[in-house]
Amino acid sequence: MSDQVLRLLFDENISYRIVKKLVALYPGSEQVKRVGLLAHKDGLIWEYARQNSFTIVTHDEDYEQLSTLRGIPPKVIWLRTGNITTEDLANLLVKHIEPIREFIFFGDEGCLELYR
Repeated sequence: MSDQVLRLLFDENISYRIVKKLVALYPGSEQVKRVGLLAHKDGLIWEYARQNSFTIVTHDEDYEQLSTLRGIPPKVIWLRTGNITTEDLANLLVKHIEPIREFIFFGDEGCLELYR
């Protein structure tokens, strides 16, 4: 395992409660509401993530498009799960920790799509 820290920034459509559920595996993660970016434009959230070494986690395809247009960093985890509970999302991110780690630290792609 890498000594690097997995820092996720959860978009506003994901409950801020997820941060507490994932603190052991994804230390330093945040949610846009918790960092004062609720209801801000995607470009501002993108820039915050870039400047603060976050990977954006979202249901919103706009971030995938930003990744294509602007390149990396930041990287984007695009959740293709439909509406799921915070608990189910936390379980999904725990289940996929290794592919997420590989994507963030070693992958060349800007977007990782996760399915249920």
